[in-house]
Amino acid sequence: MKMDISNKDPANMTYMFQFEKAYNVSATDEFMHQHWSDSFVYSAIYLVVIFSGRYVMTSRERFDLRPYLAVWSGGLAVFSTLGALRTFPELIWALSYHGFEYSCCNSSFLQQGNVSAVWSFLFILSKVVELGDTLFIILRKQPLIFLHWYHHVTVLIYVWCSYLPKISTGRYFVVMNFTVHSVMYTYYTLRAMKFRLPRWISMFITCCQLAQMVVGIFVILVSYSVLSAGRECVTSYTNMKYSLTMYFSYLVLFMHYFYNTYIAKKTMVHKKAL
Repeated sequence: MKMDISNKDPANMTYMFQFEKAYNVSATDEFMHQHWSDSFVYSAIYLVVIFSGRYVMTSRERFDLRPYLAVWSGGLAVFSTLGALRTFPELIWALSYHGFEYSCCNSSFLQQGNVSAVWSFLFILSKVVELGDTLFIILRKQPLIFLHWYHHVTVLIYVWCSYLPKISTGRYFVVMNFTVHSVMYTYYTLRAMKFRLPRWISMFITCCQLAQMVVGIFVILVSYSVLSAGRECVTSYTNMKYSLTMYFSYLVLFMHYFYNTYIAKKTMVHKKAL
């Protein structure tokens, strides 16, 4: 399937920052060709640091770190919001001018000259930066759940391994992740600043994460059906197998988290009240 960039694409082709205009896909491809496997190294270092750090902190007093956490989360909130604003128009353009199958199966969003290409690359780099989230959990001696570190490691490895093949479903993965993270990190920022937020906001964020997994699974299944029908789709059965396993495991884990956090605890509180 030929990558087609329509002239009816003002939102996607309008540069807001100089680095968007100067971005070079070929240079990025060369960099990722040499460094894609570094994601495994980063993940290994991450796991060693967080679990050894948790062991060390068992005999130490917790650090508060609220001001630093507010700055950290605030920075990621701004970045994620910009990422969502800069990639979402391209998704709308793809759906409006080429249809749903194109949006799932054509990787034009990574083509040279597209704003979405710049932010997709920044997206995969941000997965290394986001590993720092866990350091705050360790140093503040908060519970480190399996979902948290499993999600960080698997997303990092997957996006770094999927960049060079230009996986077309990444169009949805990038936009959805940026959008959900813009809300999530804003929430974390306000909490770190000691704002008292209603419980329904955290429930809403988890619901958004669940919706993200459902849409991700649907997009993968659509790309599978297109490829199986003999039509061109810029993906592979191997990548679909890994991405489907990853998204389905996230769906199960987030459902489990939602139940334990918002349903089981509420039931327990109700029983105590009786």
